[in-house]
Amino acid sequence: MTQPTEPTHPEELTRPAEPTRQDRKVVVGVDGSPCSTKALRWAIVQAHLTGATVEAVASWQDPVASGYYSYGFSPVFIDDEDWASIAEKSLQEAVAGAVDDLRPDAQVVTRVVQGHPAQVLLDAAAGAQLLVVGTRGHGTLAGLLLGSVSQHCVQHASCPVVVVPPDGPQGSRS
Repeated sequence: MTQPTEPTHPEELTRPAEPTRQDRKVVVGVDGSPCSTKALRWAIVQAHLTGATVEAVASWQDPVASGYYSYGFSPVFIDDEDWASIAEKSLQEAVAGAVDDLRPDAQVVTRVVQGHPAQVLLDAAAGAQLLVVGTRGHGTLAGLLLGSVSQHCVQHASCPVVVVPPDGPQGSRS
C-alpha cells in the first residue's frame, strides 16, 4: 500500500477560488409595502458591506387562480401581462428609490416571477448568501392564523433568512 505524498510544488496546491460579486447574492422580496421597502434598503446596505449583488424579487399571482376572490372581493379582469407589468413597475420604483437614497453604486438585479411569493423567494434564494424579507407586523396570533411569507421562508429556505421588522413600537429600539 502506498502512502499519499505531500505536494512538493506550490502550483500543486489548489486554493478554492474567492467568490466573485456575481457569486455573492442577497435576495430580497419586494411587494411594494413599506415593510418590503425597508427590507430592500437593509439588503442593499448588507450587500454593500459583503461585496454582494442584490437580487430584488417580486411575484404576482392571478387573483382568481389564487382564491383571492373567494373572500368576497369582486373580480377585476386583467390579463397576465398586465399583472406582471404592474408588479414590474412597483418593483422598479421601489428599487430606484432605495438605490438613489442609499447607494447609487449598488448592483441590483430585478426579477418578476409568477407564483406564490414564498415559493418564488425560496427558488430565487437557492445558492444565495442571504434571503431578506419584511414582515407586515402581524402579532404572534395573527401570524399563526394567517401564515406568512416570511414565516414560510424562515422555515424552508436553504440559506440564512433575515426578517426585517416594521417601524413603530414593535420594531423600534428606543
